[in-house]
Amino acid sequence: MALTLASLTDLAALRFDDIIDVRAPSEFAEDHLPGAINLPVLDDEERARVGTIYKQVAPFAARKIGAALVARNAARHLEGALADRPGGWRPLVYCWRGGQRSGSFATILAQIGWRVETIAGGYKAWRGLVLQQLEAVPRRLTVLDGNTGTAKTELLHLLAARGVQVIDLEGLANHRGSLFGGRGRQPSQRMFEGRLAHLLAGLDPSRPVVVEAESAMVGDCRLPPALWKALCAAPRIELEAPLEERAAYLARAYADVTADPARLAATIDLLRPYHAAERIEDWQALAARGDFVELAGQLVAAHYDPRYLKHRSRSDVPRRVLHLATLGPDGLAAAADRLAGMIRSD
Repeated sequence: MALTLASLTDLAALRFDDIIDVRAPSEFAEDHLPGAINLPVLDDEERARVGTIYKQVAPFAARKIGAALVARNAARHLEGALADRPGGWRPLVYCWRGGQRSGSFATILAQIGWRVETIAGGYKAWRGLVLQQLEAVPRRLTVLDGNTGTAKTELLHLLAARGVQVIDLEGLANHRGSLFGGRGRQPSQRMFEGRLAHLLAGLDPSRPVVVEAESAMVGDCRLPPALWKALCAAPRIELEAPLEERAAYLARAYADVTADPARLAATIDLLRPYHAAERIEDWQALAARGDFVELAGQLVAAHYDPRYLKHRSRSDVPRRVLHLATLGPDGLAAAADRLAGMIRSD
């Protein structure tokens, strides 16, 4: 039986034991339904081979070869990943458009006696729901703003721990948003959008939502146009903290970057188009000496603060300022309490 999903929240309500994506590994890696496992009935090479036969020989020949490959791979999954599934197991199976790949695998599982279902329209239908959800921007949106080093991301997490609804764009994109902010591999654009849409679908529209100020790109991930437009227009709470506190905080927060001298030096070099060679060499010398607090302070004062100031001068959205005397654990906890009170009173 094929299920028609009306919203992104339907999956959680249906409570399947497993969600199985039978597409090829490369398709799964680009994006997939939340919590899905990949049990491909055709791998990437097999899928390409069947497609070539379909176009260059005949559809019948392609279907016959494809059926043999699907049966062979299904047997491997039954003897491997699914070997321990009990008689009452209830899986949901999908492929690209809810067609032959998911239908073939579901038929085999149903013949065993499992209560298997498929998704009408497959991943393509799910993707349509994602794009639809990305147009539904929260109405009560507040942007947490502030210059580099004002602990915006950490405060966002502290707000979440206090029951405030937040959207952690940097967490979804696996990137801290700045030139120094890489955390490893980022999700594909589709996967980023899927994660964001799934989070948006679970928000309570009657309650405020806080999001950190970002540019239109978080690393290589692009914000959906509707959300970006809403961020630009939303009221802001601007965090202010002394430069020395911000520099010390950045040195702690970016310890993963400073622990890799080659990465740090290469990232500083990326600033050469924006600063004189002498200044870049000074920054490289600070990095080589391990004077990371001084380096952070100079980067903030000479590079990041002027850019933030220029960006803010173009905006006339309402702003409230919250002064932070210290960015240590106790100071941030107190700041989060004040922020939560400000947001709930809106």
